[in-house]
Amino acid sequence: MMETRITSRKNPFLQQVRRLLTSKKERENAGLFVADGTKLLAEAVRFFPGLETVILADGVEADVPARVNVVRVPGDVMESISPMETPQGALFLCRLPQCKEFAPTAGMLLLDGIQDPGNLGTILRTADALDVPVVLMEGCADPYSHKTVRASMGAVFRVQPVQAAWEQVRVKCADAGIRVAVTALSDQAQDIRRAKLSEMAVVIGSEGRGVRQEILEQADEQLIIPMNAHCESLNAAVAATIVMWQMRN
Repeated sequence: MMETRITSRKNPFLQQVRRLLTSKKERENAGLFVADGTKLLAEAVRFFPGLETVILADGVEADVPARVNVVRVPGDVMESISPMETPQGALFLCRLPQCKEFAPTAGMLLLDGIQDPGNLGTILRTADALDVPVVLMEGCADPYSHKTVRASMGAVFRVQPVQAAWEQVRVKCADAGIRVAVTALSDQAQDIRRAKLSEMAVVIGSEGRGVRQEILEQADEQLIIPMNAHCESLNAAVAATIVMWQMRN
């Protein structure tokens, strides 16, 4: 294991880390993403082959593979680059995985415009726990932003998120004989408890607008999560969790 020490906040490498934390375009151009925290680092060490560089504050130790570069920094420098209010003393850079090709699967969750990194990360974490395939369609948050990675509790290290456009998903699901259902508040929607979700691909819509009109019109059927009449809607991550649980039960 090779260890380097950096003491200047203006070091070019640390400046790149700051850009990677704040810019999706920078992450895509560099082919790298950044995550923070000792617990997430342990998950990356265990499950993710793309771990490249670990930045540790003085006094913080971590068990990393010999192939991984280690950069040691003073505590105040770590505070200047960490996105956390109270840094754990560990940041790490990982190589973005190659895009995985979309393959339709019955019992799959399709996400349409889930923009909040916390919601997306929570959905990915739950999907990992319940072994439900997830596809990110247009408008979703970056699964490799540090906020999403943190909310996923390392799920992105264990299961690579798949990204695809709705038109591609629609055509391939039709070719595979998989019905696409959307969650919607409508008179035509079927109670999810009466639907065979394990045989479908189910769309969860964005936090603000729900499922896009285009998808509502082209989907094979509509589903509704039963709830008290005075409740207008559920948080996207909560709705996704209920759907995934029903898929597996």
